[in-house]
Amino acid sequence: MLWGLGVGYVISGMYFGWNLGLLEGGPYGMALATVMVTVMYVAFTLSYSELACAIPKAGGVFVYADRALGPGLGFLGGTAQIVEFVFAPPAIAAAIGAYLNIKFPGVDTLVFAVAAYGLFTGMNMWGVKLSAIFELVITVLAVIELLIFAGVTGPQFSLEAFTTNPLPNGWGGAFAAIPFAIWFYLAIEGVANVAEETHNPQRNISIGFGSAMGTLVCLACLTFFSAVGVNGWETVVFEAGSQETSDSPLPLAMAHVVGRDSFMFGLLINVGLLGLVASFHGIILVAGRATFEFGRVGYAPRFLGKTLRHRKTPAAALLLNMVVGFVALLSGRTGEIITMAVFGALTLYIVAMAALFALRKREPHLLRPYRVPGYPLIPALALCLAVVCLVALTYHNPRIALVYGGILALAFGWFYLAIPKQLRQGQHTFGED
Repeated sequence: MLWGLGVGYVISGMYFGWNLGLLEGGPYGMALATVMVTVMYVAFTLSYSELACAIPKAGGVFVYADRALGPGLGFLGGTAQIVEFVFAPPAIAAAIGAYLNIKFPGVDTLVFAVAAYGLFTGMNMWGVKLSAIFELVITVLAVIELLIFAGVTGPQFSLEAFTTNPLPNGWGGAFAAIPFAIWFYLAIEGVANVAEETHNPQRNISIGFGSAMGTLVCLACLTFFSAVGVNGWETVVFEAGSQETSDSPLPLAMAHVVGRDSFMFGLLINVGLLGLVASFHGIILVAGRATFEFGRVGYAPRFLGKTLRHRKTPAAALLLNMVVGFVALLSGRTGEIITMAVFGALTLYIVAMAALFALRKREPHLLRPYRVPGYPLIPALALCLAVVCLVALTYHNPRIALVYGGILALAFGWFYLAIPKQLRQGQHTFGED
């Protein structure tokens, strides 16, 4: 079930988003960015598993960094986690709208996206949660559909098509493609946030991380080469006959092979929606918990840390996240929304690796049922690659970096000016109501 959650959080990234990196780096640049990002994520998940197994709390990096690095950096890690989990859903909602628009072209994609946001936020407020078993079922279906997609398009792979205009912006485009390569794996760290509900988390969290990461690496490679190799990268970036970028690259590739009226094309749309829903619903859940945790400990307005009396759901946190998602959706800029989520993710990874090193030094006798292999090289590799990715992301996206920096500045202004010093320096009982 942890495998299902880990893959389910991420699998929407196989269905859309990554294709926008081709516009920056072409197939060669995107491939290079994906290799670097894959190495970073493998190293990160191996390392993050140690923290999750040693401190199995739902707050994730917020808890780890607060304990290892102090309240200030704990607050930074928690804020970055919220940014990642709050900005990822609107990008997925845009993709849900794009996939449904293929079936119902008369309805604007934004209508579907807003409706999906309202529906799944309402479900979470009502208390209707997709169980781990249901999440597992729809994730398995989405994985099977990706394998079918690769089986249909893979035999049509053409090296000539794949290598057409391979570096539209030179090798430097590989660094601009980094956020879209990260989208292949973004949010897998959410596995750590279900540690408190996991049986024997000291053992099973690391197994869940490892099995999910292995699956995602294989799916990313299959999806990338199968989609691009059919008819070149431009045909999975732009809508046919226009220069408008697409949030549905797999249907574009599949249509070239089997046509839009075929059974296989319809299957891709229908099952692909399940993959998007799995990630969308799962990340909304995690985002609600992250915002709720800030309110519960007093780092955000206390009403965000309250639950409905009868439903026991964090309604205020969910509604606030939805409002932010609506604003992001109205921008109509899926690529920039993805980039904002990636800024939060990379900050999370850097803070988490720093917490890992600090805990090893400060609490050498802490019970660690799982230890990262190859310490300190593996976490150091994850840390260094995350820093490189963050620098490249900032260089190629200065405007979004400025907005992200403004969010962090406002958050820290609140932290140091509005939160009493006694509370900032106190010990928190994470995970307790």
